[in-house]
Amino acid sequence: MTEQSVVAFEANGPLAILTMNNRPHNLIGPALMSGILEGLETAKEAGSRAVLLKSGLRHFSAGADLTLFESAIEGEKSKSDLTPALFLEKMETFPLPIVAAVHGVCVGGGFELALACDFIIAAKSSKIGSVEATIGVNPLMGAIQRQTQRAGALRAKEMAMLARRYDAETLERWNLINRVVDDEKLEEAAMAVALEIAGGPTLAHTITKEICRIAVNEGVKAADDIMSEKQLPLWSSEDIKTGLESLQTNGPGLAIFKGR
Repeated sequence: MTEQSVVAFEANGPLAILTMNNRPHNLIGPALMSGILEGLETAKEAGSRAVLLKSGLRHFSAGADLTLFESAIEGEKSKSDLTPALFLEKMETFPLPIVAAVHGVCVGGGFELALACDFIIAAKSSKIGSVEATIGVNPLMGAIQRQTQRAGALRAKEMAMLARRYDAETLERWNLINRVVDDEKLEEAAMAVALEIAGGPTLAHTITKEICRIAVNEGVKAADDIMSEKQLPLWSSEDIKTGLESLQTNGPGLAIFKGR
């Protein structure tokens, strides 16, 4: 399967929908990583305002392509310049909000892919976890540090060392998933959240992503120091004009932003 075909792109108004079809289990490797990044660039060029990432297969992603491990074991340099770490960085720094719709198995690198998104909506029957210890390694794409930041060190060590698959509701309680829904409602729920974000103030959302990333990586003080500078473009944006018009029309407490 070619890199162009492993991820399908579809536009639903302001929302870009990326559907992973890297058979058999959406394993994370050069083809899927390149396909996702290509889809994100297509979304940006098309003027999309948010992205929904989902799977068209039985599982969201069953982990990393084993060829990545084989190359590392043999000491070979990857044939691709796109390393897993660089891929995750590109995901997290992408300016548009990304919503992940998770179903089936979402483990190893697949879970790390979901953690790099801004929202995770998961089906109730999903089985999710960091299972790398079962083959003698630990999470290689940043799950440990992201789990530590969101759920605490005790939970992060538990997940990485025990290598278990958890139900979605448990990980929602641990602050690793935004929302859990019944399986048959996953697509509807994820689409609703993604469309709501896509209909919102895109520039403000982009800045929110940047400030959150600075706060996580450098601390609240660093985010405070850079916040005003990051927010400067807001005051001349079309989004704030739209928001103020709604405020004047509907009054405080009733204003609803309606993006273009």
